[in-house]
Formats: sequence, C-alpha cells, structure tokens
Amino acid sequence: MIGIFSFVGFTLLVAIISYLATRNTNEKSSDGYFLGGRSLTAGVIAGSLLLTNLSTEQIVGLNGSAYKDGLSVMAWETLAAIAIVVTAIFLLPKYLKSGLTTIPQFLADRFDVTTKTITSALFLTGYVVVLLPVILYSGSVAISGMFNVPLLLGVSNSTALVICIWGIGLIGSVYAVFGGLKAVVVSDSINAIGLLIGGVLIPIFGLMAIGDGSVLSGLDTLVSANPERFDSTGNPGQEVPFLTIFTGMMLVQLFYWGTNQQIIQRALGAKSLAEGQKGLLLASFLKILGPIILVLPGMIAFHYFDNGLESSDLAYPELVRAVLPKPLVGFFAAVLFGAILSSFNSVLNSSVTLFGIDIYKEHINKNAPEVTVVKYGKIFGLCLALAAMFIAPLIANAGSLFNYLQQINGIYSIPIFTIIVVGYATKRVPAIAAKIGIVSGSILYIISQFWLGPNMVEKALTEAKKSGITDDQALKLVEADAYPHFLHIMAILFILNIVIMLIIGKIYPRKEAFVLEYTDQVSIEPYKYVKQVGIVICVIVIGIYVYFAK
Repeated sequence: MIGIFSFVGFTLLVAIISYLATRNTNEKSSDGYFLGGRSLTAGVIAGSLLLTNLSTEQIVGLNGSAYKDGLSVMAWETLAAIAIVVTAIFLLPKYLKSGLTTIPQFLADRFDVTTKTITSALFLTGYVVVLLPVILYSGSVAISGMFNVPLLLGVSNSTALVICIWGIGLIGSVYAVFGGLKAVVVSDSINAIGLLIGGVLIPIFGLMAIGDGSVLSGLDTLVSANPERFDSTGNPGQEVPFLTIFTGMMLVQLFYWGTNQQIIQRALGAKSLAEGQKGLLLASFLKILGPIILVLPGMIAFHYFDNGLESSDLAYPELVRAVLPKPLVGFFAAVLFGAILSSFNSVLNSSVTLFGIDIYKEHINKNAPEVTVVKYGKIFGLCLALAAMFIAPLIANAGSLFNYLQQINGIYSIPIFTIIVVGYATKRVPAIAAKIGIVSGSILYIISQFWLGPNMVEKALTEAKKSGITDDQALKLVEADAYPHFLHIMAILFILNIVIMLIIGKIYPRKEAFVLEYTDQVSIEPYKYVKQVGIVICVIVIGIYVYFAK
C-alpha cells in the first residue's frame, strides 16, 4: 500500500508542477503549442531528450539484449553520443536558420509539398502501428508486474494488461494533447531526475546482491565469472555484430537523433542555437553513462539467475523484483511510469505536430487560423492515441521488443534520412528523385527483410539440420551467416538510394539551385565551444570501445 501511495504521490507532483510551469504559455499558436513558444533552455532540452528516448522498450528491451549478448549491445547507447554531437554541430544550425517546426517542412522547401506529405505520412504510420503500441505494451507489462495488478484487481493477466494500456494511454494523452510540447518537456525533465536516481539504484543493489553487500565485490565477481561478456566487440551471431557500428548502426543513430520528429522537436523549440547545442551536448554526455542503466542490469541478471530465465526480456523486471528493497518499489514504479508516459506523450505530441502543420494546414484547410490548426491537431492526437491503445495488446507475441522495433523502423527511417542528407548536401537534385528515393527505399527494405531474408534463412536452416545438430544450434549458425544483418542492409540501401537520387539529379536537375534562407526566428549564434566539447565526447566513446575490446 505504501508503494501505491508513493506512486500516486510522485505522479501527481509531476502533473502539478507541469501545469504551473505551462499555464502562461500561449497554447493557441503553433509555436506556443508545438514548440513551447521557442523558449526551451539547455537543461530542459537535455532532460526531455533523455526521457523521450528512455522508456520500457529501451529499459526492458536493451537489458534483455545485454542478458543474451553482454556488453556489445552498448552500441545502441554509446554511439548515440556521437550522433547527437553531429546533430548539434551540423544539422541543428540549418534547422533553426530556416525556422522549422517539423522536419518534413524542410523537404517541402527543398523538394516539394508531395515529398513532405509522403514523409509525414510515413512518420505517422510508423508511430501509430509500431512505436506507440510498443511503448504502451512494454510499459503495461512492467507496471502490471511491479504492482501485481492481476492479483490486486482479481483479473486475468490479459485483462490486467489491457487496463494498464488504457490507463497509461489516457494519462499520456492528457499531457501530450492538452498540454502541448512545453508540458511534455517539463514533465520529462522532472522524471529524468527520478529515472537517473532509480535507474542507478538497480545495478547498485544488483551488484550488492552478488557481492555479499559490496558493490565493488559484486563487480569483480561479475567480471571474473564471465569475462568474455565484457567484450565491446562482441562475437559473430550476436544482436549487434561489431562491424555494424561502421554501417547501419551509425545511420540509425543519425536518423533517430538528427531527423526523427519526436526527438529533434525538443531542439527545434530552443530559444537560441547556443541553447539548443548546449542541450544536445549535455544529453550526448549523459548518453555515455546510459549502459549503467540499460546494459549493466541485464548482465547482472545473467549472473544472478545463472542464465535460467525463460525469456531475456524478463531479465530487468525479475532483477528489480529480486534486489530492490520493498519500500523503494513504489518510487521506482512511479519513475518508470514517468518514463513510459514521456515516450508515449512525446511521440503523440510529435504526431499532432506533423498532422496539424504538414497535413491539415497544407491539404485540408490552407486558410485555417492557428487556433483551428491546433484544435484539429488535438482531435487527431486523440484518435491516434485510441488507435494505439487498441493495437497494443495485439503485439504480445512480437518476440524481442527492442530488436523488433529497430527492424520495423527501418522501413521508413533510412529512406527519410537519405532524402534529408541529399537535400542538404546538394542544390539541384529534383523533387522526383526524392519521391523515388523514399518509395524505393521503403519497398526494397520490406522485400529484403520480410521476404528475401526469411526465405534464405529457412533454406539454410533446412540444410543445417541435415548435419544432425540441434534446432537451436542450427538457428544460431544460420542467423550469423545465411543473410546480411539488417543494419548492413540499411547501409547498402542508403548508398543505393543516394546513387539513384544523384543519377536522377544529373539527368533531370532542378532549374534553380536551392538556397537555405534565414527566417530570423531565433538567434543562430552558435555555442562557442560546441566543436571542442563534441570532440571530447567522441574521444571518450572511442576510448570506451578500445578499453573493453578483447
């Protein structure tokens, strides 16, 4: 009961502070609602970026991957730091110079309105079909398990899951739809503090559990028991093969941190370029520490449970139940609930922004006043949230949530990133090239990952079984060699699409060269130490890989 009271108390505290911080923001204008009035400072931007990124699909999923493969999966965290540095130095100045509210807006200026609409539609489809339901589902599994909702309410596991999905969805919708971006980022920043404290407590108590009360003793036991699991380069057949960090991994990171609307929208709301860059760099440095929360607990669980869990995705929740003192369960559940809400309402707010600016204003009512755009954006957001709540229970058998999410995202992430890169790097590649690039990129990836790849793996698996090895041995052998890793496929298609677009641009160049215009909405004077700090962060990341390489 104490846990439930602390959970409700912390959640209400965040809501009250968010309301007080946003009550004077003009939510009826596009900038006020979608970008927090372009008033966000470095600390708020950094906190919101981290909380938007961290949710149960990250915390549970990545620790599950670490349970299976060890330290090598830290690439999802450490390489993010480099991608954020690149965004701060190269992309953000261009975004703020042109006064963007959404990334597809740039595509309309650089190519044409149709390209922008296709991109916005891809973003929205990915959000409602994949990202929002995964956030709701994984969050509901965690909350239901921590509070034992089936026993508490006397219902079945599936019913408890649906109740949690709708509870999280409705509360998240209130934040995102009725509070705008500023309510989202304020609540994110408060929850970020709690998540960092609670997230660090789990590995501390976990190491104490395996080290007879001593953290250092526990760490020594963990390393000496399985030293091969602390290899940053990993082994063939693992979820993140080492070579992928030089191919598709960096592309995924650059797309996510540099062009994904749900993430970059925080930096687009910066009061100045310098504040935006400082916020990104602070978030970049903190991402280096991410493996402590997102990887180490999974490795501790491998040792603590002697690799005896039925599913790797149970590693984190089972470790929390086993090592966290009971009085802290309510606080940690509230923090985790904040992380779930953060990701859900951030994606939902970005979806409302994309629809209001890029679809409603552009195609439905060109002359609509800003208050009308915001109104219909909110209505769309509610519909999107409801759709996600209905879809979420259907993904219960999706397998590894984190890996599933990354693979599905490739359908739209790399094609969108490709046309943005070509758009900024060239001046005469025409709109038709962008349309062909984004459509061909999506179709080729779908064919590769969901038809060609599975067929080749199935054939190789059949052949491998003829040698007399077990099904598990055959599957592990085949997955490593039968077909290129999906991150390699992303890199191949990225290069192929760029070549296609450049060839089209050579044959049918646009008549006038594109010129990026300055809209004078915020100061674009850069942070004077942005390059120096960025270099230091990149050196630290490389040093971590070198130190743990075996």
